[in-house]
Amino acid sequence: MAGPPAPESKPGPDGHQANEEYEAEMKKKIANTKRRMWLARKARTRTALERSERVVLTVYRSSKHIYAQLVDRVSGHTLATASTLDPAIAGEGSTGNVEAAKKVGEAIARIAREKQIEEVVFNRNGFLYHGRVKAVADGAREAGLQF
Repeated sequence: MAGPPAPESKPGPDGHQANEEYEAEMKKKIANTKRRMWLARKARTRTALERSERVVLTVYRSSKHIYAQLVDRVSGHTLATASTLDPAIAGEGSTGNVEAAKKVGEAIARIAREKQIEEVVFNRNGFLYHGRVKAVADGAREAGLQF
């Protein structure tokens, strides 16, 4: 079963259905409250980022690793990536802590500087700006990236 059919409405400026009742019904379909709240935060930050033309520094956090990538807003291509999966960044220590996240921030900033990228927009990707996500941002700022 695919869910309720979308009621007739005019598409919004981005081409999607702009029907609040349908969106509310679809939100109920996600039973996991934690995931539903994460998706809501992710959508809110995405709308704020759409106003900028800068390169986007996007962070993803899992329980064991943290990933960062630079994405060009115009073309949608990934320009550079860094994560704790890279042995040069992770080293011998743990990959799921604040120190490793700070190293990822410094690495992505170093790569950005090599590509002549000075200013970016930070996309926390729905994750709270705390702990490892904040450490990536702090590491990138200390390495010279501006956002």
